[in-house]
Amino acid sequence: MMRPRTRRAGDTVAAGTEGIVKSYARPLDIVQQMGWYSVAPMSDASSHVRLEFTSAFDMVDLVQVVADFLARQAGLDDDAVHWVGVAIRESVINAITHGNHNNAAKHVFVEFTTTVDNNIPGLFIRVRDQGEGFDPESVADPLAPENLLKSSGRGIFLIRSFMDDVTLQRAPEGGMEIRMSKRAQPADAAGDTVRA
Repeated sequence: MMRPRTRRAGDTVAAGTEGIVKSYARPLDIVQQMGWYSVAPMSDASSHVRLEFTSAFDMVDLVQVVADFLARQAGLDDDAVHWVGVAIRESVINAITHGNHNNAAKHVFVEFTTTVDNNIPGLFIRVRDQGEGFDPESVADPLAPENLLKSSGRGIFLIRSFMDDVTLQRAPEGGMEIRMSKRAQPADAAGDTVRA
């Protein structure tokens, strides 16, 4: 029988006769960049997660992991989880780059809420920056001939393409916010996903 050993974070600990090995992660820079986070179950079918972090691109992967987990928890299929991931990455990158102008003193706020609307589960996401904001109607059309060869300017277009509902507005707290949602596709009687 192997005796359990206690170690510091980052060391491997072997415990039990089955040879179970656990690896404890060392604190990452990501943890230090997080201003705060909270998870609040709203009901048996809903949950609410809030993230606040500095304008650091290192955070994009973490936000996507949270989005992927909650999208699956909300009942979205693999395709929908992928598109939610693309949309959340684009919106957080936009908040850091265009909203906060890469200013590490400014924060990005992300809220996720799993929802059930008319018996259809879904995920509602709100991303807010601390920038000056902009007029969403002034964003250039990436499909216009003069913009087709530009290397940027497609983020909002992609988000609108991948999500079911998208709203861009100035946040009451200041800055710009994007609110977006993705609903699970209902299954037909045979259990297959019905695509609109």
